[in-house]
Amino acid sequence: MRYLLVLLFIGMAVSCENVNDLTFSEVEITPVFTDSLSIRAISPMDENAVWFAANKGIVGLIDGTTPKIATVKYKDSILHFRSIARTAQSVFVLSIENPAVLYKLDYADKEATTMTEVYIEENEKVFYDAISFFDDLEGIAMGDPIDGCLSVIKTIDGGKSWFKLSCNILPAVEEGEAAFAASNSNIAIHENNIWIVSGGKRARVFYSPDRGANWEVYNTPIIQGQTMTGIYSVDFYDENLGVIFGGDWEKKDFNEGNKAITTDGGKTWKLISNGKGPGYRSSVKFVPGSNGNELVAVGSPGVSYSSDKGQTWTALSNQGFYAIEFLNDSIAFASGNHIIAKLLFK
Repeated sequence: MRYLLVLLFIGMAVSCENVNDLTFSEVEITPVFTDSLSIRAISPMDENAVWFAANKGIVGLIDGTTPKIATVKYKDSILHFRSIARTAQSVFVLSIENPAVLYKLDYADKEATTMTEVYIEENEKVFYDAISFFDDLEGIAMGDPIDGCLSVIKTIDGGKSWFKLSCNILPAVEEGEAAFAASNSNIAIHENNIWIVSGGKRARVFYSPDRGANWEVYNTPIIQGQTMTGIYSVDFYDENLGVIFGGDWEKKDFNEGNKAITTDGGKTWKLISNGKGPGYRSSVKFVPGSNGNELVAVGSPGVSYSSDKGQTWTALSNQGFYAIEFLNDSIAFASGNHIIAKLLFK
């Protein structure tokens, strides 16, 4: 495995639509890690350090010096990771397919100290997509349906143990409805609220107001009906303002019915810039401290930015990424095929 630290500046701002006065007009992209990996899950610690989970059983920490890398096996199986979450003292990585294995990595001073299997699920239909935490004690992960409902597991003891929610309390899924393990952003959490998004034959938002005790499900106008259509990413700025993004993975330029916004906590959704702006994107985030006005969406076609809640967009780069996570109002990390990079928005 080769590790290469490369500096790259991309300062080109290309206008896709009529754009209002922008807060950001360019992005500086600095690769911090390159390798032959597909990296869909990242968790930044600070401006110099980011945890990641990838395919080929690779879990690692990039901290500005030599990458700290581990190859994880379960029995004789090489696991593939697309989900990661972090608490104050632990990192959690969850594999996608059968068997699904969730590991808890305890760390101190940016060094992993112990690694423990805390949840194992064996089922031919197992496929986990995302994981997130409310705080240092409670966390949740979600995956594709088994027995008629989404697979949702939860911890209330800091990740030491996990239990699966019963289909008795979860809304039923419809035939052909599942989720995409594209960027670890199928779950959004704000205070006690949880939003989980689906795709495929149906594109819906599953909502819990009380950390998973009770659930509802809401319809969306996002494109749906085919295996690779639907919602790929969700983010909420507060308990009311949220955004969903996705589209048709097989028609990445198609920009109708692929992005929508809610102002009532996800009960109703309205398409934004329909037929305009970016097509398929796999990860969307509100810019911190922007009063919910600014959005950044990334995908294999590039990096897109909006300063007006998604009404208009500009393309900041054609560099492809799968996932993005902000550290503050101008710095983010993004990951993609063979790359993790730091993004400085200007």
